[in-house]
Amino acid sequence: MIKTIKNFSELVMFKHTVFALPFIFIAMIISSQGWFGWKFLFLGTVCAVGARNFAMGFNRYVDIDIDKKNKRTASRPSVDGRISRKYLIFFIWSNALVFVFVAYFINSLAFKLSFPVLACLAGYSYFKRFSSLSHLVLGVSLGFAPIAGAIVVQESVPIWSLYLSFAVMFWVAGFDILYSLQDIKIDKQLKLYSIPSKYGFDASIIISRCFHGVAVVFWALFSFSYGVGVFGYVAVVLSAVMLGAEHYIVSKDFKKIDKAFFTINGYLSIIYLLLIVLDKTINI
Repeated sequence: MIKTIKNFSELVMFKHTVFALPFIFIAMIISSQGWFGWKFLFLGTVCAVGARNFAMGFNRYVDIDIDKKNKRTASRPSVDGRISRKYLIFFIWSNALVFVFVAYFINSLAFKLSFPVLACLAGYSYFKRFSSLSHLVLGVSLGFAPIAGAIVVQESVPIWSLYLSFAVMFWVAGFDILYSLQDIKIDKQLKLYSIPSKYGFDASIIISRCFHGVAVVFWALFSFSYGVGVFGYVAVVLSAVMLGAEHYIVSKDFKKIDKAFFTINGYLSIIYLLLIVLDKTINI
């Protein structure tokens, strides 16, 4: 049982949940003007995990043939036989059902939107077969997080949640471009579409920087729209600094892409959440 859980955790890279989950909580904190309660914490978390597990499981299933040909992904549990296609399909559908079922108990808007959200999450897996916009589609998928957080608490989509969602979208798309630099050669061989395979290394770095610059602008718009205090603006500045550090690391030593991708982006979302909590608590 422990081995199976470990394999599925590796399959969906569960530790990467840290990227989007804090922004769901940020939206929930703002929507409730503070602590949103244990009920919403439980329902929101289960929905987020279910949606992400569905998206990752579906992606791994669709990409099995591609992953077999890529040295970086050939050892994934979905490829090396540790998780069979039968169990993978069960995992995908069970998480989809959990997501829809829990959304039903949150509110009617959450339930109605659960179906198009699942469609979008599944659609991402096909985009790289015909469009280099796949990075932005991934960004949109994680960008649902703040909107989802607002819907959970107040059953509406306020303007500040849209700004925060666009920030997350361009943030994710930017670091996904950097991560895709590892697969330039194999993407070209397999005729897959990505910004690095289409425009090359140097242009991809520039595009990623532009995306991250846009993300910072939207974080600032979110702060202004919502009317955050000092800590809210500190979160924007620190995010800009951390993204700058990410690009500095990649430009100096591309082999440290994992450090730039996992460590910095993981800390960014957590620090942003903590600063918003401080902003609501201290209210300077």
